Amino acid sequence: MIEDDARLAQMVGEYLERSGFAVTHAIDARSGLSLLQDPQGGVAVDLLILDLMLPDMDGLEVCRRVRSLPGETGKVPVLMLTAKGDPMDRIVGLELGADDYLPKPFEPRELLARIRAILRRRSEGAAPAAKLLRFGTLEIDRDARTVTVGGLPCELTSYQFDLLIALAERAGRVLTRDQIMEAVRGRELEAFDRSIDVHMGRIRAAIEVDPKNPKRILTVRGVGYVFAKQQD
Repeated sequence: MIEDDARLAQMVGEYLERSGFAVTHAIDARSGLSLLQDPQGGVAVDLLILDLMLPDMDGLEVCRRVRSLPGETGKVPVLMLTAKGDPMDRIVGLELGADDYLPKPFEPRELLARIRAILRRRSEGAAPAAKLLRFGTLEIDRDARTVTVGGLPCELTSYQFDLLIALAERAGRVLTRDQIMEAVRGRELEAFDRSIDVHMGRIRAAIEVDPKNPKRILTVRGVGYVFAKQQD
């Protein structure tokens, strides 16, 4: 957890530890990034709780740097905490690779529920019974949790990978946003939360030849999305 409010971090840490989690706290961005990057004294994390407003570096920049780290460290799920009410802050965070966000003040129980949902999606996505999905040059490997187009890897967050799987498994079927969220069994969104559209935009940027004229993930105006069965 990277959070400059020591009192809040202590409260959250104690609550999560009572629920079976081991929590490492960093008081600022630089010490948090050092923990993630240092192969000797660093820590291996399953999830990062990241405050948006930090004294030494903007949380959005921290998220960007985390996503640029090599290997599994750069793919760690990020849950962003924000005291700002501006939806644009949440949208930018999601575009930079955050998996979820939670505005302050928040209930510890909701934070715990969101953490469990993120980790559950990751563990279920790695199920050994998964198989390779092929759509033209697009290949989705549910075992390795990787996506390639023409043999070239596509960078997706854990949450975006799960969204892509939910659509690909139902290729040809139009899904509403609520149905997509239900399929990944993730966080519950407010009725007017457009973050699902932000994620779809990022997925298109990764897998489409021309994201502005998508051929794989199509928008059905007023309804939702459909994953095309026939693809080049």
